[in-house]
Amino acid sequence: MTELHHHTLAELAAGLRARRFSSVELTKHFLERIERFNPDLNAFITVTAERALEAAEAADRQLAAGEGSPLLGVPIAHKDIFCTDGVLTTCASRMLSNFVSPYDATVVERLSQAGAVSLGKTNMDEFAMGSSNETSWYGPVKNPWDPTKVPGGSSGGSAAAVAARVVPAATGTDTGGSIRQPAALTGLTGLKPTYGRVSRYGMIAFASSLDQAGTLTQTAEDAALLLSVMAGFDPRDSTSVEAPVPDYLAALDQPLQGLKIGVVKEFFDEGLDEQSAALVREALKQYEKLGARLIEVSLPNLPLSVPAYYVVAPAECSSNLARFDGVRFGYRCENPVDLLDMYTRSRGEGFGPEVKRRIMTGTYVLSAGYYDAYYLKAQKVRRLIADDFAKAFTEVDVLMGPTTPAPAFDIGAQGDDPIKMYLNDIYTIGANLAGLPAMSIPCGFVGHLPVGLQIIGPHFAEAKLLNVAHGYQRETDWHKRIPRGYE
Repeated sequence: MTELHHHTLAELAAGLRARRFSSVELTKHFLERIERFNPDLNAFITVTAERALEAAEAADRQLAAGEGSPLLGVPIAHKDIFCTDGVLTTCASRMLSNFVSPYDATVVERLSQAGAVSLGKTNMDEFAMGSSNETSWYGPVKNPWDPTKVPGGSSGGSAAAVAARVVPAATGTDTGGSIRQPAALTGLTGLKPTYGRVSRYGMIAFASSLDQAGTLTQTAEDAALLLSVMAGFDPRDSTSVEAPVPDYLAALDQPLQGLKIGVVKEFFDEGLDEQSAALVREALKQYEKLGARLIEVSLPNLPLSVPAYYVVAPAECSSNLARFDGVRFGYRCENPVDLLDMYTRSRGEGFGPEVKRRIMTGTYVLSAGYYDAYYLKAQKVRRLIADDFAKAFTEVDVLMGPTTPAPAFDIGAQGDDPIKMYLNDIYTIGANLAGLPAMSIPCGFVGHLPVGLQIIGPHFAEAKLLNVAHGYQRETDWHKRIPRGYE
C-alpha cells in the first residue's frame, strides 16, 4: 500500500479493475499524502476529503458489480478554475474567495460521470494570469524538486501535486503555456489539446480565444486516458468543435518509423539555456534512433508571438473580468457609500497586482483610438503566426523544441520584472495563438531540475502527439523520476 503513489494513472486503473486494492484504499492513501505534504507545497486550495471518500465507496460498489469506465475509482484533482458544484471555486483570487459554484464545468462533469474521484481544487496563478504560480491570493506554490523554485504557472498547483505524487493526475488550463510550462519545470507530461477539442463551459474565462483545458500527468498514456473522457463536442460551449473523438489509447503504440520532425530554428535562439538545449538535442537524437527524420524548419513570425499575445490576452481578460463588480457574486467591499464606490473598491481590493495590470493593458488597447494600432494589428500578426505553422505542417508531421528557456527559477526572482516573467512563455504562446495541440514531456535534468521537450502538431492531431510522446517514454525513464522526499 505504501507504494501506490509510484504507479501511473493507467496502472492504478488496471489495479482497481483487477481488485488488487479498492478505490477507498487508494483515495485514503492520496488524501493522507495531501495532508502530509500540502502544508509545504501549497498545491491545494480546497481538499474535498468527505466527498472523495463517498465517491470512492460508490466506485467500489460499481467495480464489484463489474461495471464502469477505465477511470472508475481513480483519484484526480482539478485546477481551481473549473466550476465544481457545491465546492469553493476561487480562481486563486480574493475576488472569488467566497464563491461556491452552483454547477459543474463540463470537464468536471465528464470526469465525474466516468467515475474519477476528485480530491479537491489546486492552487494556480490568480485568474490564470502568471507563469510562476506566485500571483495566487493563497500564496505561491513550491516546486517539489526544490522548494526555493517556482513550479511554473498558471497550473502550478496541479503540476506540483502530480510531481510530488500526492495525486496521480490533474486537470489544468493553457492560455499561453500554462500546462506545458509547469509540466516542463516539474518533470511531467502536460497536454494542451486543439482549441475547441475540450469544452470550455464552466471554465472561468481569462482569454476566451486562447484558453484550453488539458491534463497534467506522469505519462502520455495517462494523458490519453483522461483526454478520451474530456474531449468531445459540447452544445453549451459555442467554441466547442463538433468532430469525432479518436481512440487515443489505441494510437499510442504506432511505430515512429518515417516520422518527420520539424526542428524549429527560432526555438534555439540566444535566450535558450545551453544545458537545456543540449538535453533537447539529445531527445531529438533518440527520435532518430526510433526511425524519425529531423528537418529544420523556420517560423519567421514566431518571435512576434509574445507581443501579440500580450495585446490579445489582456484585451479579452479586460472584457471577461468586467463581470466581477461586487454586485452579484464574489467579493464585495465593506460599507460602500454608493454604487461607484462599491465597484471601484470591490475591484481594487478583490484583484491582485498582475490581474489589475492586465485589465488596464487590455482596456487601453481596446479603447477608441488605440484599437486599430494595437488590438487589430496583434490579430493580424496572430494570423501570420498561424500561417507559418500551417506551412510547416505541409513538410513535417510534428514540430519539436524546448518548452521553456531555462529550468525553474527562484521564487521571487522575477516578480518585479513583468516583461522577464512574460518571456518564460516565449516557446509556448505560438501554439495558443494558432489554436494547435501541443505537449511537454520530460527529457532530462539540469542539476536536480527537470527540462521539458515540446511537441506541437496540426489541428486535432492529439493522437499523433500522444503516440510520439509515448514512443519516447518507452525508451527513457525521465517521466518515472520522483522528487527526493516524496518517494
